[in-house]
Amino acid sequence: MTTEPLGVDFRDWVALRASTHAAHLAIECGDERLTYADLDARVARTAGALRVLGVAEGEPVAVLAGNGVPIAVFAHAIPRAGALFMPLNARLSTGEIAYQLRDARVRFLVAAPDYLDAAREAVPVVPGVQVLDAQDARWDAGVPLAGLDVIEADRGHSVIYTSGTTGRPKGAVLTHGNFNWSAVASAANLGVEPDDRWLACMPLFHVGGLSILLRSAIYGTTAVIHDRFDEARVNHALRQERITLLSVVATMLQRMYALDDLPYPSTLRAVLLGGGPAPKPLLEASRARGVPVLQTYGLTETASQVATLSEADALRKLGSAGLPLSSATVRIEVDGRTAEPSEIGEIVVAGPTVCAGYLHRPDATAAAIRDGWLHTGDLGYVDGEGYLYIADRRDDLIVSGGENVYPAEVESALLEHPGVSECAVVGVPDERWGHRVIAVVVPSEAGTTAEALTAHLRDRLAGYKVPRAFEFGGEPLPRTASGKIQRHLVRAALIERERRA
Repeated sequence: MTTEPLGVDFRDWVALRASTHAAHLAIECGDERLTYADLDARVARTAGALRVLGVAEGEPVAVLAGNGVPIAVFAHAIPRAGALFMPLNARLSTGEIAYQLRDARVRFLVAAPDYLDAAREAVPVVPGVQVLDAQDARWDAGVPLAGLDVIEADRGHSVIYTSGTTGRPKGAVLTHGNFNWSAVASAANLGVEPDDRWLACMPLFHVGGLSILLRSAIYGTTAVIHDRFDEARVNHALRQERITLLSVVATMLQRMYALDDLPYPSTLRAVLLGGGPAPKPLLEASRARGVPVLQTYGLTETASQVATLSEADALRKLGSAGLPLSSATVRIEVDGRTAEPSEIGEIVVAGPTVCAGYLHRPDATAAAIRDGWLHTGDLGYVDGEGYLYIADRRDDLIVSGGENVYPAEVESALLEHPGVSECAVVGVPDERWGHRVIAVVVPSEAGTTAEALTAHLRDRLAGYKVPRAFEFGGEPLPRTASGKIQRHLVRAALIERERRA
């Protein structure tokens, strides 16, 4: 199956916008403001400096940075130099950073000043990696490299790591075509206004945040970047800085509403809500405040959105992820056949936003993308009107505070501790975080404590992956006949116990 339109090439997005409306504001971040002419000049010099370093065509260049102008510039400059932009999750442990550098065969790691120490701690175990300061003078001294007039749709743009159910992250390779058609589909859904200002308060190292930055360049509109999410600051921006579009997860929106009962201006055209179905009280509060909330479902492997629920359907289709966007064909598969309406099966997706595969992982690519269809591993169903519902997230995936936590990865790290015989990691509902991570542990020796296991995990995992609580028991965990731990039974028992408490 063809997964992208034939014969369609692109121009460098930033260079194109610099030529069509150079004075339009491209990026606003704190006190820094870059027009498209400014951004193009920065990108050109940085790309030229990358070429001088010897960056090769198609190789990944890693960037470790929080939200800000530097990561935005490198997101455009690295692809202009012909390489793959590889943003690293700034919350990862040094061991996790080292794994991704090794797996992607990275030679160059650019780090913002606040992350230089973490970068230098990670690279000694990865031979041949050169750490570069994102604020080094070399980036402004490069011979400018102009953007290409013709960029093939299948030319790689980024590689973004996403965890799998095995607990080992894989680098999804996203092309210029993936991001372009994602932007086209979003524009068809939301529309584009010349004065749009899309607020990015989610991390730019995740595909959801990065998509805001790239779509704004494709459209020629303005990306407003916050260095982190702060509910008071976001509320102020919506009310005083004429923000028209916002992307958040449910817990962020709840925190914004909890601050006050003040209205939001009509200039706010849409709030895209990811990270799982929104609770009904939140949707009702949004409607009462006149906030146009659109629930979405997407993946790293599809350059963000696959389906979006309109504001008008938010309560009528409560729990739904909405209708597929124009860039995605979605079907539910059961034992190789297309499921009947309302029958649960695996969600599979085809279309021009499906990634090119996983970096250096031909077997994983062949397993996930078959005949042009991405097998997501998510379970769901489509109702009689074609609306998509997510039944479960990737084999017990936990979404906590907008971050994905894969139980297998945490369990693997826990089992490295000598005091753990077996364990199960699950998510239970939490009003603030959406879900909180809990580990049920069968100890192998007396004296195993939550404090010891927490310290053990913090050396190996990002803080958001470390369980908030540990439950210790002497009984073996429930398993299937094939020996697989039945996490759903563990989770159900914890939820029932909390309900009775």
